[in-house]
Formats: sequence, structure tokens, C-alpha cells
Amino acid sequence: MNSMLRKSILGVAGLAFTGGVFAGPIAAHAADAPATAAKPVAAVQADKPDMGKLVPHGVQGTQSKITLNDEQTANAKAIIAATKKAGLPERAAVISIATSLQESKLENLGHLGDANDHDSLGLFQQRPSSGWGTPEQITNPEYATLAFEKGLKQIDGWQDMPLTKAAQTVQVSAYPDAYAQWEQQAADLVAQHWNS
Repeated sequence: MNSMLRKSILGVAGLAFTGGVFAGPIAAHAADAPATAAKPVAAVQADKPDMGKLVPHGVQGTQSKITLNDEQTANAKAIIAATKKAGLPERAAVISIATSLQESKLENLGHLGDANDHDSLGLFQQRPSSGWGTPEQITNPEYATLAFEKGLKQIDGWQDMPLTKAAQTVQVSAYPDAYAQWEQQAADLVAQHWNS
């Protein structure tokens, strides 16, 4: 019995030694690695929204892009925050931002005097006279986004529509195809800021 017990103990000790030989250098090397090597780069990229969901139909036509200042970037982030508050997916934020890029270049516009299109105001150029809200409400980025997205949610199948059709159904613009040119920049903004 002692001989059998001795063999078992030696066998376990041998396995522990072998495991230590193989794991030792690897563990020692990992301990010497700089802290920057341990950053979860793949995890950060995995957190970005899937471009297939952001632009399910691919972009349509020639794309436009503008350089955004801090105010425009803040307005894009406000649209994303309102979209999340409404419980809508990233695609709704893409449609909303593209619409605002077309309507105001993501600028929260007040009354423009003679250059104004009727009484259009804010990020989405919504009109108080058309029932979008008061001037104070529709120049509030959160309110304006939620009002736009309320209209979007009332469209059956908006998630599966090309961006320009979904935006036009809500906005009823004189230039219905113009929204499409902003889809890539809108998708890039949502990908960049959705989880930030």
C-alpha cells in the first residue's frame, strides 16, 4: 500500500513539475510584459455598432461629408443620446443624423430672417406652424430628435427602408433624395459615438 501511495504522490508531483516547466516561462514572460500590451483593443472595436446594421442597404449615390466643429459634434451626440432614450436602435440615429446633416448641417438654427424657409427651426428644420412644437421645443436637440423619431416610429417598416425614403416620409421635403448623400457620415458618427 505504501508503494502504491508513493507512486501516486510521485505521479502528482511529476505532473505539477511538468506543468510548472511549461507554464513557468509563459507566466514569467507575461509578468514582464508592459502594461500597455494588455489593453483590450479587440474588445473596444467589438463594442462599435455593426456597419451592416447602420447601413443595411449600403450607401446610395455620391456621398457628401463636412468637417464638424465642436457644436455640430455635440449635436450629433445629443441625437444619439435622444435615440437611446427613445429605446431605438442605432439605425434610427443614422437616419436622424443624416436628416439633420441635410436640413441644418447639424446646426441648431434659429430664425434666419429672409433666408428662413417659412418658420423652420432647429436641427431638423421643423416648423411650429406644422405642429412640431414651440420654437423653444424644436430648438432643443433632445426634443427635436424625439419628435422626428416619433414620426419615424409611425412608419411601418422604417427599419427596412432606404434612408432617404424613411427620412422623406417624416420630413416631406421638396428635395426627397438629398438625405441619401449623408448616410456614410451619419453612420460613421454613430459608430464613433454610440458607446462613448
